[in-house]
Amino acid sequence: MIVLGIETSCDETAAAVVTSAREIRANRVLSQLAEHAPYGGVVPEIAARSHLDHIDRLVAEAAEEAGVELSALDGIAVTGGPGLIGGVIVGAITAKTLAQVLDKPLINVNHLEAHALSARLVAEVPFPYLLLLVTGGHCQLVSVEGVGRYKVLGTTLDDAIGEAFDKTAKMLGLAYPGGPAIEAAALEGDARRFAFPRPLLGRPGCDFSFSGLKTAVARTVDRLPPGALGRQDIADVAASFQAAVTDTVRDRTRAGIGTFAAAHPKARHLVVAGGVAANAALRQALDDLAGAAGFTLTAPPPALCTDNAAMVAWAGIERLGRGLTDGLDFAPRPRWPLGEVRAEPT
Repeated sequence: MIVLGIETSCDETAAAVVTSAREIRANRVLSQLAEHAPYGGVVPEIAARSHLDHIDRLVAEAAEEAGVELSALDGIAVTGGPGLIGGVIVGAITAKTLAQVLDKPLINVNHLEAHALSARLVAEVPFPYLLLLVTGGHCQLVSVEGVGRYKVLGTTLDDAIGEAFDKTAKMLGLAYPGGPAIEAAALEGDARRFAFPRPLLGRPGCDFSFSGLKTAVARTVDRLPPGALGRQDIADVAASFQAAVTDTVRDRTRAGIGTFAAAHPKARHLVVAGGVAANAALRQALDDLAGAAGFTLTAPPPALCTDNAAMVAWAGIERLGRGLTDGLDFAPRPRWPLGEVRAEPT
C-alpha cells in the first residue's frame, strides 16, 4: 500500500509518500520560519497564502522523488484539523481535488492522531501504549488503545508546553521558534541559578500547567539589570526554565504511567511525540523514567516530531487498512479533540 500525505495545518507546507512497509519514499517539508520570524509567531493569513503558493509543487516533487505516478497511489491522506483553518482548507481542497480526479480513497487525518501514530512508522509499537503528546498547542497524556481509540488521561490546564518555550524565548530575545533556541542557550547555562516553580509537582492526577512557570520567568527577567540581557543571564534563565519543564513533565508522566499501567498491566510502551519531543534533555529524562518503570521509550526522530506529511501519510495507511475513508464532503476543523476521532467505518 502506498499513500500520499499532505500537511498544511500550521507553518509547514508538506507532502510525503509512504508505504505500508514503513518506507518513507519522499518527505518534502517547506518551512515558513523566515516569513513569520519578524512577528515572533505564526501569522495565519501569511501561512495560508504560503501553503497556497507551494502545495502543488511539493506534491509533484514528492511524487517524483518517490518514483511513483499519482495514478498508482492507493490513497490520499490530508490533515483535516485541528490547526489554523486557512491552511487546513488549502490542504483539504488539494487532497479532495486529487482524490476526485484520480478516483482514489480520501482519508481525513486528525493532526494529533498523526503525531500519536508516528512512532508506529519507525518501530514495532503494539497497542495499547501511553503517549506523551507535546506540541506548540497541546500537552497531553493519552492511552492509545487502537486507531481512532484514544483516552486522554491528562492535559494542560492552561498553556501548552511549546507555547511556554516560545514565550520564554521571546522574553529572552531569542529566535522563533523558541524550543530549539532555548535548548541551545541552555547548553551554556547554570540550571541551578534560578529556582523556578514545578507546577503540579507531586499532585494527584496527570494534568499539566505552565502559566505559573511563564510568569515566574517574566518576573525573573524583570528583576535582572536594566538594558540588554547578558549572554550568561540568558543562558542561565534558559537552563533553569528547561530544567523546570523537564522535572514537571517527568513527574506528570510518572503519574500517567501509574494510571495507564493500572488499566493495562501487560503494556510496557511509552511514546513521546510532537515538536517538543525533539528536545534532547526531555528525551533523556523520559528514557530514564521509562527504564525505571520497566517501560520502553519510543520517540520518532526529530524530523518526524515536528509537523510533516510522512506522519499524515502513515496515519492514512493505518486508517485505510481498516476501511476508514472519508467522503469529499468532510469539513476542515480548526478544533478537533482526539476523543472525537472515529474508530469505525461510516
